[in-house]
This record gives sequence, structure tokens and C-alpha cells, in this order.
Amino acid sequence: MPSSSTVSQTQSEAARLRHRKLRGLRDIGTRVMVSTAGYGVVISLTLIFVFLFIEVAPLLRSASIGDPVSYTTSAPSAMQSSEESKPETLYLAKERYQEAAVRFLSNGQVVFFEPTDGEILSVDRIDTGGATITAFGHGEPRTEMAVLGLSDGRMVIVKHQYEITYPDDVRKVNPDLEFPMGASPQVLDPQGEALTQIAIQEGERGITIVGVTADGRMLLKRYTARRSFLTGETEYRASEAQLPPPPATVRSLLLDITQENLLVVDEANGMHYYDVSNPSQSVLLDSAPLLSAAQQRAGVDVTAVSYLLGTVSVIVGGSDGTLSQYMLVRDENNIGRIEYIRSFESHPGAITTIFPEFSRKGFLVGDATGHLGVHFGTSTNTLLIESVLDGPIERVAVAPRNDGVLYTDSDGVVYYRTLENNHPESSIQSLWRKVWYEGRSAPDYVWQSSSATDEFEPKFSLMPLTVGTLKAAFYAMLFAMPLAVFGAIYTAYFMHPTIRGWVKPVIEVMEALPTVILGFLAGLWFAPFVESHLPAMFSIVVLLPLVMLLTAFGWKLLPAGLRHRVPPGWEAVILVPVIIATVWASVSVSPSVEVAFFNGSMRQWFTDVGVTYDQRNAMVVGIAMGFAVIPTIFSIAEDAVFNVPKHLTQGSLALGATPWQTVLGVVLLTASPGIFSAVMIGFGRAVGETMIVLMATGNSPVMNFNIFEGMRTLSANIAVEMPEAAVGGTHYRILFLAALVLFGFTFILNTIAEVVRQRLRTRYSSL
Repeated sequence: MPSSSTVSQTQSEAARLRHRKLRGLRDIGTRVMVSTAGYGVVISLTLIFVFLFIEVAPLLRSASIGDPVSYTTSAPSAMQSSEESKPETLYLAKERYQEAAVRFLSNGQVVFFEPTDGEILSVDRIDTGGATITAFGHGEPRTEMAVLGLSDGRMVIVKHQYEITYPDDVRKVNPDLEFPMGASPQVLDPQGEALTQIAIQEGERGITIVGVTADGRMLLKRYTARRSFLTGETEYRASEAQLPPPPATVRSLLLDITQENLLVVDEANGMHYYDVSNPSQSVLLDSAPLLSAAQQRAGVDVTAVSYLLGTVSVIVGGSDGTLSQYMLVRDENNIGRIEYIRSFESHPGAITTIFPEFSRKGFLVGDATGHLGVHFGTSTNTLLIESVLDGPIERVAVAPRNDGVLYTDSDGVVYYRTLENNHPESSIQSLWRKVWYEGRSAPDYVWQSSSATDEFEPKFSLMPLTVGTLKAAFYAMLFAMPLAVFGAIYTAYFMHPTIRGWVKPVIEVMEALPTVILGFLAGLWFAPFVESHLPAMFSIVVLLPLVMLLTAFGWKLLPAGLRHRVPPGWEAVILVPVIIATVWASVSVSPSVEVAFFNGSMRQWFTDVGVTYDQRNAMVVGIAMGFAVIPTIFSIAEDAVFNVPKHLTQGSLALGATPWQTVLGVVLLTASPGIFSAVMIGFGRAVGETMIVLMATGNSPVMNFNIFEGMRTLSANIAVEMPEAAVGGTHYRILFLAALVLFGFTFILNTIAEVVRQRLRTRYSSL
């Protein structure tokens, strides 16, 4: 029989074996859990990136058109003679739902038809009183207004409109013509000369028509609208004026929707700007060439011109296929001057027709070689240039919802194609470079995603948001990093363990404070306080370090016996009342300082010297966000300093180094990877902070680092505008692009930080 000692040894060996197996299983389980968590983080980040990119990808797509459907929309033979077999198309337009389209013909016919298959809905003939049509003009496409100039100096104002009914709950579009001034021709030129050019515009002033006669006179007629209080009907009162003659034969007339500005393009390829706000006192204010010197030497001519949506910018097409954009820019005397803005990708042939989009700053172009182009003004995007005909494109039109296009050839055949052009506003130019927006005097970086007007030009520059993000993070780190890092060094190395046991947990608890509370306090209490005590803020910055140094110097001068009564590491307690007293004194004397040196208001003094001061500014944000970032940096940096091996610091002290020499030469170098990580993590949090910036900055997307002005950051902009962005729209996807930029920025920053941390760790690991 085995002895009891042998049995005990066997049992002990079996217990050790079981413990070893259990520990091995725990190691395997821990390894699997850690690995799974690590891979889960990587997969999560990858999926976030993929999701953001999927939402952003449509911004990168160009326009595309579907297969053509061709047909003729000739009127029944009873309504036309043999000479009218191929009348010229004067104008094409489509109704919102693409259930009806209109075609104005040079023989006076107006044909309404189904744009998708060419089925004729109705045919009307405009009464020209026996005269022939010699000129045609149309207003902004949204107004559906047109005017026909006649050979006897008269005109016909006509409006193509679409009444929508719902018989049996099915939408039906009923096209019709309306004649605001009556179906009979109205006199524009009392002398009866033929009208060679004509333009019309409808707006708040009423209806204004400008025409040019065969003998070179330029006439204006305005029908001022007035609504009768008794009948509720709109009445028009006519007024006439003769405008100063242009320098050369007129090729095109462009009248804006305000009916105050008239642009005249002449045969010499020049553009002339007339102020017609008061027709009887109209004046020519500016003239400018539309072609470069090289184009003029090459014999290039202007072949097509058109306003964009809102009638602020003009697109000019040349016989060499070039496309340029011009607009009126006010000079220092508040007088509009014709300025060249930008150019677009050239077409293979001469530009024959230009049609603006109904709701965006885009336009469609047809040329003499049968190429159809889709362009966008703000982004300088050329989204499509495609050959669609063997011959020239006569007229082109786009659907109000930008989902279909019509064009005609020289034989009168109409072609219909579907159009996909969802996000033309986005380009590298518009997102990251200066853009010359309508109504501005120079190119600039602007973020303004919405407005109250239909003709608003969205401004999607991400530069102000990116600069605002860096600005907020910079001032937050400028405030937080010295306090957190130096505080961590003092707490870990110099402070008494008893005080450290209180200070460190309190600061770490600060990290749990909701940032919305900090933002609330910063925006509603701290910002007004800073504004009313500006001298105190500057006094604190200057006086507090000085008073602390003087206190330390005075402490050194005290007798050693008195100083030794305070245990080592408790000296910081003495500074608490000194700091409180200094801050209180600075705030107390602030009003007196303002009265004595700044005429009673330091903010007004800033304004007088040309410094912009906003109540919610970068200084307020920097301090508020600094308090949110300090606990993160402090906690990590303090742990890094405290965990420096004691034998290193004791060895340094034993060799005769002072405590500060030990900190600088040993502790900081050894703890540098941890301190660097703390700073970069704090910076990452400052970059991504939302609520404090949202509530304490004023959300002004400005492009400067002025500490007294606010900013708008990427994260705050996403939080503010995402709820109001239409899902799937350009604005919506650009907000996702902003999120992708923020994600990429923090990812790259953290990657660089990790690489630097590893190198620091390798370099100082031998200490």
C-alpha cells in the first residue's frame, strides 16, 4: 500500500496539473477575447468608413442620359400650308411632371405634346394680325412667359401654363395658353418698324418688355401690376420709354427678374449694362468685351447667351465652342460692372443653344456638331458632353425636376431622353477652393447651405468648417495642454500622496461631467461674463503667473523653520488662496480699468481699432472645451509620470541631480510616450467635440483664427444641419462627406500619434 506521503504528493501533483490546465484555458480565453475585441474594433472602423463612403460616392458621379425617343410634333395638315412644313423651333419647355411639353414655332403655332412619346395634346396658333414673327423672347423658365416680336412693331405676350386636375384620383395635366394683355397684338413701336430682338421678364414690378427695331432704336414697355380691392382682379398700367442706343447692332437682350438691369450683347461681341430701374432715365453704366484678344483675332463670335436661374449670371457661348460665365459685380461706388467669372469645358462645335435649369445653377448646351452638354455654374462642373445628333442641335430644354431633356434638330425632329444629374453642386473646386459666388465682389470660402429664396446659390465650401475645427481645437489645447501636463507632472512627482489621493479622483470625475452642461454654462453665463469683464481676463493671464512666481520667491525667503512646518508636497495648498485672491482682485478692478483706459467699454474699443469681437468666441470655447479636455490629458499623463520606475528617479537623485533636473532629464523622457498619447487623445477629443462648440461659438463659418470671433466646426455643422437636410440630397451627402473628412482626419492623426509614441517608447526604453 502506498504511503500517505505518496498519496499526498500525487494529489498535489494532480491539483497543480488541473491548475495549470485551468490557467492555460484562461490564457486562451483571454487571448481570444482580446483578439476578438481588437478585430471587432478594426471591423467596426472599416464598416463606418465603408458606410460613409457609400453615402458620399454619389457625389462623384457625372450626369448620364438615357436612350433617345424621337418624333415629330407637326400640326395637322389643315392648320399649316406647304411653306410651313418645317417651321423653326423658337422655344422648348416642359411641365414639372414631364406629362406635357410646349414647342413654339416660327409660323405662330404653339404645340403641346407628351414629351415621352410625342403625342400631340393640343395645337394653338397665335394671332399675329397678319404680321410675321421677326423676334422671340422668353422670361425665366419658371415664369412660363414668352413674347413674340412682329414685323409691324407690335408684339404678343403669351404664357404657357398647366392646370392639374385629378379626375378619378388620377393626375391629369391640361396645358393652355394665357394672354395677360389680350390675344391681340400690342404696340411696342408706334413707328411700325420690325422688331429684330425682344426680351420679356415678369416679376414684382409687373411685366417689362424691351425690343430693338430694325432701324436700331431700343424701346422699353412696362406693364405695372395693380390688384383691385373691389374685384380682386389684377390690372396693368402701361408705360413706355426709349433707351439710349447701343454702340453696335444688337444680337441679344437679357432682362433680369428685378426688371432693373438690362444686358445687351451686340454684333461686335461686347456686352453693355443698362440701368432701367427708372425707364425714362435709363443710362448705360458699363461695357465689356466677351471674347479674349486671341479669340477676336481668330474671328470667334458670340453665338448664344442665357441667364442662369435667378438672372444674376450670364452664360456666353462662342463659335469656337467655349463657354464663359459673366455677372455684374459692384465696385467701390456701388455701381455694377460686368466681370468675367469662370470658364467651362469647351464643346467641339459652335454653341447653338443654352437652357438654364429651373431650380439650380446648372444649364444645358447644344452645339453645331450635335453634342449635348450638361454644366453647372457654381462648381464649374462639366458633367456631360455627349454626341446625340449628326447635325446641329437647334433647341434644348430640361425638365423642371432635372430628370429629362428635350432637343430638336434642324429638320424639326424632337428627341427626348431621361437625364440623371443628381449632385452637380459638388466638386473639388466648390468644396476646397475659393469660389466666386453670385452677388459677391471676389472669390471666397463660404458655407451657406440654405436660404429663403428659390434662386439661392448653395455654398458648400468645407474650408471654413475645417478651419473652424482646427481653430477650436487649437485654442482648447492652448488652454488645456499646459495646465493638464504640468499639473500631471506636479501631482505625480511632487505632490504629497494624501493630497494626490484627493486631487486625482476629483479631476477624473470632471471627465464625467456632460459636455452639454459645459456648453450651456459657457454660452449663457461665461460668454456674457467675459464680455463685461474683458480687462479682468487679460489681467488674470498676466498677473496669475507673476503672482505665483512672487509667492514662490517669498516662500523661499521665509525662515527655514517656518517652511519646514509645512510637509513636503503640501506647498501647493498655499497657492490656493493666492490664486483666488488674484482672480477676485482682477474682476473687481475690471470696471475701473475699462473707464480709465478704454473709455468705459473694452469691447467698443476693440471695434474702434478694427478688431471684431463676438460675445461667443474662440476664447470662450477654448476655456470651456479646455475644461472638458483637461481630465483626459491629466489622467493619462499623470499615470505615465507616476509609473516611471522609482530606481531611475532615485538613482538620478543619488547622483546629485535636483528634483527638477530629474524631472527634465529622466522622468519626462521616460514618460514621454504616455504624455504624447495623452496630448493626442485630448486633441482628438477637442477636434470631435460637438455640444460645447455648438452652444458657445455662435456657429459662424468664418475663415480666420481671431480669438475674439466664433467659428463653426465640422461636428457642430453636422449636428445642426443633418436634421434639416433632405435625405439623399446634395446637402445631405456633403454632410456625410464632412463626417468622412473628420473621421479620416482623426484616424490619420491617431495613426501618426501611435507611430511617434512607439518610436519614443523604443528610444527611451533603455533608461
